[in-house]
Amino acid sequence: MIDRRPFKTLGGANHGWLDAKHHFSFAGYHDPARMGWGALRVWNDDAIAAGTGFPPHPHRDMEIITYVREGAITHQDSLGNHGRTEAGDVQVMSAGTGVRHSEWNAESETTRIFQIWIEPGARGDAPAWGARPFPRGDRAGRFVTLASGIPGDEDALPIRTDARIVGATLAAGTTVEYPISAERHAYLVPAAGSVEVNGVRLETRDGAAITGETGLRITALEDAELVLVDAA
Repeated sequence: MIDRRPFKTLGGANHGWLDAKHHFSFAGYHDPARMGWGALRVWNDDAIAAGTGFPPHPHRDMEIITYVREGAITHQDSLGNHGRTEAGDVQVMSAGTGVRHSEWNAESETTRIFQIWIEPGARGDAPAWGARPFPRGDRAGRFVTLASGIPGDEDALPIRTDARIVGATLAAGTTVEYPISAERHAYLVPAAGSVEVNGVRLETRDGAAITGETGLRITALEDAELVLVDAA
């Protein structure tokens, strides 16, 4: 089953400094049919104006992955971590027993991110944060694992849940495959471009909630950038 969720149907709110679209129920947007997908709880598509951002606020017992699409985001937290994550790169925060952090666009241009929240496999662990570059060129024509809690994915940023976040860039007309078992919950969003997934067409920033499939075959209808979550 592939349930296409067109970008225009997403919930959201425009706060001026933040224009947010929500693939799942979040904050003031509530849709009982879109409360999450397996362990995946949040997928927000955020545009953050230059010189603005999220002031310090708390999180607890959640795996939070930030994929930067354009610009850069600057992170600071109560653990003493400070870092700037640029377009194409990824940061992760395991909130664990509790952490306060801020996310700021210190750039002179709008920053655009996907922020993804996944339920942890266990609660009460110590909080942690990490980031690393993932050059888009290294993902050309293939999926690269960006963050994972699945054994064997030690080259990715670690998260504490049975899930994997992968990314790929595809030239128009090329195809990539992703093996997945039928009981898993996958969620795919083209950050750019349009693609066809097992015969279902997705436009830029559409979502596809996928389960019951025994593999994904994704063909780029135009140059495309993909982000996919594979969760229990």
